[in-house]
Amino acid sequence: MREDIEKILFTAEQIAERVHEIGKQISIDYAGKDLLLICVLRGSVLFTADLMRSITIPVKMDSIAVSSYGNATSSSGAVRLLKDLDENIEGVHILIIEDIVDTGLTLDYLISILEQRDPASVKLCALLDKVERRLNDIKPDYCGFVVPNEFVVGYGMDYAEHYRQIPYIGVLKAEIYK
Repeated sequence: MREDIEKILFTAEQIAERVHEIGKQISIDYAGKDLLLICVLRGSVLFTADLMRSITIPVKMDSIAVSSYGNATSSSGAVRLLKDLDENIEGVHILIIEDIVDTGLTLDYLISILEQRDPASVKLCALLDKVERRLNDIKPDYCGFVVPNEFVVGYGMDYAEHYRQIPYIGVLKAEIYK
């Protein structure tokens, strides 16, 4: 474990096992349907890649980038679309793949934008759900783990663009980001 990590919440092995379970369930739920995974950049890249390998039905993938954090440790509430989808989602079942659901403000904005494009369905898959911080009624349809209100990094999640490559999910020591 790195010295700037206070504790490990989920090991690489625990993450891999849970991602495989989610992929199995998605494969069952979307059997026979046209499914597009939408990777929310950049934090969910690793999760999306591993999840895709666990899904046994044909899927397509696209990516979108939104920002409400910048280099801060909490959402500003002002959401910006930084990169839009390349795929037309009209009539397609879409599954948004997110690293963490925090306040829910960013996802509320993203879902409202995507629903205007008339997809067949919109669902959410999040690796982590920080329920304590929720400011709206966003709830993942597929969830890896519920986490406490602590600042987590690793497995794609960052602080100021650092820590994404750590294979586990850990809590960053407060003195690092305060």
